Amino acid sequence: MSPMSPMSPMSPVSPVSPMTQDYLEIRGLRVVFDGFVAVDGVDLTVLQGDLRFLIGPNGAGKTTLVDAVTGLTPATGSARLDGVELIGRRVHQIARAGVGRTFQTASVFEELTVLQNLDIAAGALRSWPSLLRARRSVPPNVEAAMETTGLAGLRNRRAGELAHGQKQWLEIGMLLVQDAKVLLLDEPVAGMSAEERELTGELLHTVRRDHIVVVVEHDMEFLRAYADSVTVLAAGKVLAEGTYAQVQGDPRVQEVYLGPSESREPADVTAAGGGS
Repeated sequence: MSPMSPMSPMSPVSPVSPMTQDYLEIRGLRVVFDGFVAVDGVDLTVLQGDLRFLIGPNGAGKTTLVDAVTGLTPATGSARLDGVELIGRRVHQIARAGVGRTFQTASVFEELTVLQNLDIAAGALRSWPSLLRARRSVPPNVEAAMETTGLAGLRNRRAGELAHGQKQWLEIGMLLVQDAKVLLLDEPVAGMSAEERELTGELLHTVRRDHIVVVVEHDMEFLRAYADSVTVLAAGKVLAEGTYAQVQGDPRVQEVYLGPSESREPADVTAAGGGS
C-alpha cells in the first residue's frame, strides 16, 4: 500500500467565527416504521470544527438517524443545516444543500482513476457544457482534495487497485470536491489496518476544521483517540453526550453497553460493539 502524504499532529481547532461557522441542528427528530419507533425525538447540535462520534448498542437508531437527515428515510421533526430545513426534501436536494454521506463499503468508480473519480464528483456542481469539455488542467478543488486525503501520488491509479483504506479516503475526497458542509461517515475505519486507522483519524481531524463531521462508529479505541465529542443513542433517544471521558464514566452508558452488575467496577465502554 502506498502511504498517504505525511500529516503533522493535530493541534486544537482554532476558534471559528460565529459569522462563518456552519452548524447542523436536529430537533425532535422522529422515525417510525410500522408502529416501531426507531428514532424517538432526538435533539442534536453539531458545529463546524467538532469531530462528533455517534455511538450506541444494536438498534439504537444511529444509522436510521443518518438516513433521515439525508432523505433516505421519511421523518418528522426538524434537521437544519445553517438554518435551512432538510426534512421533507429529496435526497438530491439535501446533497445539493451541502450534506454528504459515506457508507461502510466505499462507492467509487473502480475502473476509473483517483483523479477521474474526483473530477466526476466535482462535476456534480458543473454545467453540462463544462462536463462535456476536455479538461486542460486539474481543478484547484480536485487538486486540494487529493492533497488532503494523501492520494495525490496515486492520481493515475485505478480506484479498484487501491487498498481498502485508500478507497475510503477517496470517497471522503469525493464529498470534499462537492463542497459538502456536512460529512456523515458510517463506520469509516471498519476493516482497516492499524496504520490506515491512524491516518484516517488524522484526516478527519483535518477536515473537521472546515466541515461538520459526524462519525457513526463501533471502534471504541478509535473513538477514544480522535473524538472531540460523543453522543450516545439508546432505543432511539439520546442517552448521554459529552467528551469521551464523560460518557465513558456515565453509569447509564455502562449499563446500556454492558448490562447491570452490582459487583462490577465502573466499566470502560471500549468493550462495546455491535451494529447500528
